[in-house]
Amino acid sequence: MLHEIWILFKKDLIQEFRSKAAINAIFLFSVVTLTAVSYSIGSSAISNNVLAALLWIVIVFSALSAFSHIFLKEEEAQTADTLKLIAQPTPIFLSKLLFNILLLTLLLIVIVPLFIAAFNFEVKNIPLLLLSLFLGDLGLASGGTIVAALIAKASKRGALFSVLSFPILLPVMIVGISAAQMAFTQADSPIFPSEITALFAYDVVLFTAALMLFDFIWND
Repeated sequence: MLHEIWILFKKDLIQEFRSKAAINAIFLFSVVTLTAVSYSIGSSAISNNVLAALLWIVIVFSALSAFSHIFLKEEEAQTADTLKLIAQPTPIFLSKLLFNILLLTLLLIVIVPLFIAAFNFEVKNIPLLLLSLFLGDLGLASGGTIVAALIAKASKRGALFSVLSFPILLPVMIVGISAAQMAFTQADSPIFPSEITALFAYDVVLFTAALMLFDFIWND
């Protein structure tokens, strides 16, 4: 299975580096959003709690702009049926999930330092912030991947993807904001507060449910 996952993941990676569709979409959206927010606020004082919410809004909506393409490109290239013949559903799902995790990780590496620099504030607890972003990455990718598979054959994919994804990803966003608020304001906050436990538990539930449902969605 690991070999199948690697082959499929490498295929998506090669296709993306050729077209750069998802990478361009996610980075362009995030930079434009960050620039617009920064320009709107200007030199006004803004609390760290609000900054935490703004950071996660940029992350979530940037992720939504890219995740929907992961199965759509298979339908557009008419390679979905070929995938069904050569690979089992589980390796397909895991390879797509890994690709989305990598994509979102690259976004976080770029956008988080830019966000901190743009608003010129100090992160009090860096390990807590990194852990919350990592777990948030896993949750967003799991939810986004299964919804992308669900709407791949729909006619109005863009609107449908956002409508279906947002309720699933909202808990990740809410808990992520809470953890980021602690990281921005409390230097002595624990690395594993209740928010991290809740985020980890939701990631496990979301990943398990997505993995179980994908077989039915993919073969429908």
